[in-house]
Amino acid sequence: MTARYCSLARQPAPAFAPGLAAERLGALMSGHRMWVNGTVLHYCFLDAETDGSVIAVPGSGGTRWVSWVGDKTQQDVVRDAFGAWRDVGIGVSFLEVDDRSEAELRIGFQQGDGSWSTVGRDALWAGLNERTMNFGWDLTAPGERATALHEIGHALGMQHEHQSPFAGIHWDDEAVYADLAGPPNFWSRDRTFFNILRKLDPAEANGSVWDPQSVMEYPFSAGLILEPEQFRGGVHPPGALSPLDEEFVLRWYPPPSALRPPALVPFRSVPLSLAAGGQADFTVEPPETREYSFGTFGDGDSVVVVFEERDGEPRFLAGRDDGGTPHNATIRARLVKGRRYFVRVRLYCGWGAGETAVMCW
Repeated sequence: MTARYCSLARQPAPAFAPGLAAERLGALMSGHRMWVNGTVLHYCFLDAETDGSVIAVPGSGGTRWVSWVGDKTQQDVVRDAFGAWRDVGIGVSFLEVDDRSEAELRIGFQQGDGSWSTVGRDALWAGLNERTMNFGWDLTAPGERATALHEIGHALGMQHEHQSPFAGIHWDDEAVYADLAGPPNFWSRDRTFFNILRKLDPAEANGSVWDPQSVMEYPFSAGLILEPEQFRGGVHPPGALSPLDEEFVLRWYPPPSALRPPALVPFRSVPLSLAAGGQADFTVEPPETREYSFGTFGDGDSVVVVFEERDGEPRFLAGRDDGGTPHNATIRARLVKGRRYFVRVRLYCGWGAGETAVMCW
């Protein structure tokens, strides 16, 4: 029997400045959906009586309204899956909240709408009363914990592993279309192409090799893959985080112990001397209450994020991804005298590394 598959929604292609060198464009492509390391991802389970939507009933031509609310047994599987990713030791952490206005990830359990998630920071484009993740079938059934692990992998920025251009998979296309058109998925040809047959840009792949054991890999039955020959009988991932899954997220989100500790610096220009992929953290204490500007200068595509320290925890205040324009990527935030602020800067490209600085004025 064909497995139930995660179905990602089509998202607009990212727009970058024209004329970028291939190396720089690749670096931007690989990181544009990833969170800034150290981010606390807040998640909530949608639970209002009005949380729901109208969906099509396969094979009937009709529609019906279905709630997004899931019971505690379903929620507990998702909580456990968040714990599994946390236990890898990554620098991103997860915190369950009740208020959806505080949550970057808003989770529903609408039966019949499939299981899916936004990918990484695409979640920030969803409206406050929209889901960023859905589970469309019983997660307590045998083997379905893997579905929760898979969707959280998407939320961290991971893509479908079988779509890696490094997999070398030669599909029997028409067999795939026919298989997915029937139960339990009832997919259109367009959805099947987007989620299975389409190859990712190499910069978007989870790694430089295909990992058939990845939790981001679909299980496939025999008769769909022509090559590699050893997978003609199907692909059967174990449904757990693989070593390469863990390696990927630790590369993007190293644990705090792997980063230099924040240093308190005067409120002035801060030279960073970052290499490609480097990150610097520091704290500032503004001399007076007013709006300040933070800018990155020098060659390199950078992300600057400002957090306010409250009760020993960083709370997001302002941030900006320069989107491929390395000069004068400025953000503004109102800072209060007597409070401490935590600034994080990440450099994606290494052009002129060592020249990047943050200006606070």
